[in-house]
Amino acid sequence: MDSEKTAGVVVPLIEPRLERGGEVMDRLAGDNPTSVGEAPCVESLVDEAWLDELADGLAGATWVEFDLSSRLPEGLLGALKREVEILDKTEAMTRAGIGRGADLLKDRSVRRDKIVWMDGVSAPQSELFRFFDRIREGLNRRLFLGLKRYEAHYATYQPGDFYKRHVDSFQGRASRMISLVLYLNDDWGLEDGGELRIFDPVDQESPVGLLRPETGRAAFFLSETVPHEVLPARRTRYSIACWFRQDEVPLPL
Repeated sequence: MDSEKTAGVVVPLIEPRLERGGEVMDRLAGDNPTSVGEAPCVESLVDEAWLDELADGLAGATWVEFDLSSRLPEGLLGALKREVEILDKTEAMTRAGIGRGADLLKDRSVRRDKIVWMDGVSAPQSELFRFFDRIREGLNRRLFLGLKRYEAHYATYQPGDFYKRHVDSFQGRASRMISLVLYLNDDWGLEDGGELRIFDPVDQESPVGLLRPETGRAAFFLSETVPHEVLPARRTRYSIACWFRQDEVPLPL
């Protein structure tokens, strides 16, 4: 995921649940899997003017909303949705928690979604990671953030699932700096709930944005300062969360 300046390369180990999900995806794909290779390359879809708009929005309002349908190769959003649907149905996803490592807490009063981390191995994920690379490079040129890598996962919210107000990173950790949430839900109506509500970084009780989780819609925001929450969903809701980070890739001992 990192540029040529990365000190080392980390090859993620596939969890058994994810491996089983991958086997099912291979069987369903058959001899003619969906291809996104015929679409225009990511570089031609992520132009400098759009990167300027993204950087200006983050520097000014601290968050910005986009429809990325025209910024991603044709067919990619559909391929990503099919992948997460299969992972969900094959029990490759696990209950999400709060915190990391020994501090991980699975508190269902705070969040109830299921996740699976993305490794960039499948064709859809590889194409999406190229898009993330372009964003990371573009934000570094404009905002001098020193973003070295990113991490991403699929998330599934079943009816009734939610994630209460929170921020994505503790201030001063120099880890997660920019958050991106991308949605994969067709024909999502007001009655389906599951919106992303964004709060003012200063007056954290005041909502400043409400994003319906429709396919291609996305929110970018500052990980350390922008509180947000996911309202209860009333039908199954799929999304991708990505965090652009300043810290180095952790290497095995």
